[in-house]
Amino acid sequence: MDTKIAVFKGQGIRKIIYNNEWWFSAVDVIAVLTDSNNPRVYWNAMKARVKSDDGFQLSTICRQLKLEASDGKKYETDCANTEGMFRIVQSIPSPKAEPLKRWLAKVGYERVQEIENPELATKRTRMLYKLKGYSDNWIEKRIRGIAIREELTDEWKKHGVEKNKEYEILTAEISKAAFGLTPSQYKKLKGLKRQNLRDHMTDLELIFSMLGEASTTQITKVEHPSGFEENKDVSRRGGNVAGVARKKLEQETKKKVVSRDNYLAKPQNKLLKNE
Repeated sequence: MDTKIAVFKGQGIRKIIYNNEWWFSAVDVIAVLTDSNNPRVYWNAMKARVKSDDGFQLSTICRQLKLEASDGKKYETDCANTEGMFRIVQSIPSPKAEPLKRWLAKVGYERVQEIENPELATKRTRMLYKLKGYSDNWIEKRIRGIAIREELTDEWKKHGVEKNKEYEILTAEISKAAFGLTPSQYKKLKGLKRQNLRDHMTDLELIFSMLGEASTTQITKVEHPSGFEENKDVSRRGGNVAGVARKKLEQETKKKVVSRDNYLAKPQNKLLKNE
């Protein structure tokens, strides 16, 4: 499942792709529409009020999906798709309701377009990175890395990896073997919190990340591991292919590949060292 934070009038709304459509955090939408100091309490009270007034349970149009919270951890959160969110918005008296409805419709429609024509998703991703100031060369590597990652996760699904937690562990195995760091350790080194680690990698870091995941994919296709433990072993070996290549390059250049550099503060959007 792909998670993102969308922005509506300067405020973040967490969203996640589930069953090929966007699902939005109910609590985040409440926060945008009501300016409540405690949107979670408002949401619980609202569910009770709607059930009492209309006999309709808003929870029936929601799913509990894992979204990242401000502490960096993922928690089960009430989410609704575009249709469900329209129903929720209708129950909130707010002058922002109509603009939010139009925004939800636009976001939902864009997702339908992307499913019918995947190239649109790639174009939008490339445009967003361009607007953030990333170089064309970096963007091409990042886009390629996304495709390699998707191919790997598809192979994991085919070979018995099911839980999100297992995906995280397998990814950590590749990262440890390739870079000597888990993703959480890597983010700490770069001074990141909620940011996407790969969006703050240098060109070389992206290249070795791709090599580790592409190698894992190839070994998986050849050996057909079954279940979590066998895929864990393959992930470690695939990551080690990148790790050996990284160490060889470091030996030849006398320079470390793993870097503290990030894109957090970027005058003219150049990669800065996080001293």
